[in-house]
Amino acid sequence: MRKLIIAIDGPSGAGKGTVARAVASELGYRHVDSGAMYRAIGWKALREGVALDDEAAVAALADASLIDSVDVTREIRTPEIDRAAAAVARLPRVRAILVAVQRDLGAGGEIVMEGRDIGTVVFPQADVKIYLDAAPEERARRRAQDPSHSGGPAAVSEVKTLLTERDRSDTTRAVSPLYAAADAIVVDTTGKPVQDVVKEVLEIVKGSGLGARG
Repeated sequence: MRKLIIAIDGPSGAGKGTVARAVASELGYRHVDSGAMYRAIGWKALREGVALDDEAAVAALADASLIDSVDVTREIRTPEIDRAAAAVARLPRVRAILVAVQRDLGAGGEIVMEGRDIGTVVFPQADVKIYLDAAPEERARRRAQDPSHSGGPAAVSEVKTLLTERDRSDTTRAVSPLYAAADAIVVDTTGKPVQDVVKEVLEIVKGSGLGARG
């Protein structure tokens, strides 16, 4: 049975995390959130007083690949860390270090990795490439209602402004900008229940000749 690499990319609020976790669970695959790595490095930089534009210093943090054994699951899902992650993600040396780690994690297949450059840079040879997207208003609404990112109910207009800034940063950065790979299947999640999107993605995966791990 083939051990596939499944790449799921897309902007914030498109549903990558929820869908990737569900697909990985259904297939018995490992789920990796590459964005959490950039968030963790941003969190570490802020915690240690390292300037987010100091590429050498931030790269040193990334190279250590340690968050002092601290569970930062909640700490890295805040608007402040959203901005920090976007900043460190623009640094070529940081990206090079984390991309190497991501490739190592997925080298054996049986993985669903989500991010913004998985199908274009990390695994351009991925067996399945999905690009999730949604209307800006819906993405903002979802993120505003997600306490893990907003810290509580937030004004959709404010979140939309933050997402617009993040989109601009992600799509214009010099290294690994966000865009759909030429061979990716674009799935618009606007107005669709999560379970329907998961089903749609699973159908795409199964169409590639994969069965769940036995």
